Amino acid sequence: MTSFILKRLAQAIPVMVIVAILTFVLMKLLPGDPAVLIAGDGASPEAIARIRTDLGLDRPLLVQLGAWLLDLLQLDLGRSIFLSQPVIDAILQRLPVTFSLAFVAFVITVPIGIAIGMLAAYWRDTWLDTLVMSLALIGVSVPNFWLAIVAVLVFSVGLGWLPSAGYVEFTTNPAGWLRSLIMPAAVLALFQIGYLARMTRSQMLEVLDQDYIRTARAKGVSEFVVVTKHAFRNSLVSVLTVAGYIFSLLIGGSVVIEQIYALPGIGRLLVQAIVVRDLPVVQGTMLFLGFMFVAINVVIDILYTFVDRRVHYD
Repeated sequence: MTSFILKRLAQAIPVMVIVAILTFVLMKLLPGDPAVLIAGDGASPEAIARIRTDLGLDRPLLVQLGAWLLDLLQLDLGRSIFLSQPVIDAILQRLPVTFSLAFVAFVITVPIGIAIGMLAAYWRDTWLDTLVMSLALIGVSVPNFWLAIVAVLVFSVGLGWLPSAGYVEFTTNPAGWLRSLIMPAAVLALFQIGYLARMTRSQMLEVLDQDYIRTARAKGVSEFVVVTKHAFRNSLVSVLTVAGYIFSLLIGGSVVIEQIYALPGIGRLLVQAIVVRDLPVVQGTMLFLGFMFVAINVVIDILYTFVDRRVHYD
């Protein structure tokens, strides 16, 4: 198991390097100059040139890229141009917000998505199956930014049940923390609920047609045990894969939601950094999100051995 984890982590290194290089290149292709933004309107060419020299922006692109990769080997993500603090500090300060949003959305997604997927599979080709899959299709199709705006108009402006924006620390007020996250988390979860329900239904249908399920029913095993213990347990490996993938999407997909609801998370940090062309923050944030995606997949691979004893890693 240890060798497998080390091997997977080693395989993640080239992925991180590719993410860093692509992010660096894409940011250089964007119009605008960070030195001009820092200097402000009316700055002299000499002042702009001095800022470019201080930031190292006057060096050749390959030299800048090499310096960035060398800093990564030292676990240094650089220093933010506009925040005047290390990039890693900026990320860690906002990480609890993004993780809280992804966690609440995940808690909403998994039980609802699995439950309606199981119901649709068990009552296949009935009105319930059609209704559930239609709702899942709507959830997958509706843009989350549009749904977020509608949710604000209904639950904040119209009914006044939930705050329209802002974030409350959990340690300050747990109830306020939940109220500030429940609406954005529900909006973020809607797409993933539909996706998970469809995947659960597909896997359950495949398992329910197996011979051992018919044998269990012939022996008089209750339908509840057949569905929950035999059918769902044997489809859990595939569902677990999808659930891990969904958690990764919830972290990466929080960018738009954090902007709409003014949540001070990593997604909002990334958008603000792109607007002002804060290259160190963009590169560091993208690299961090890539690392989180790989780490979540490694954790899912490890969980396989606990869910299904037939899975072993040499």
